[in-house]
Amino acid sequence: MSFIMCFAFLFEHIGYLFERAERRRRDEYLAGARDLIELELRMRSLERDGYPQSHG
Repeated sequence: MSFIMCFAFLFEHIGYLFERAERRRRDEYLAGARDLIELELRMRSLERDGYPQSHG
């Protein structure tokens, strides 16, 4: 396998890991909602503004 192919594979794999971590972070944030109203507010907030600053 050439160097460029190895680099492309590594880059793709790192991207996959970041996407997976982001998905997990989003799911944990949404799962923290106490009820459906808060869940919907969190979903709208994510779409509009991203994560709140206080969320780790």
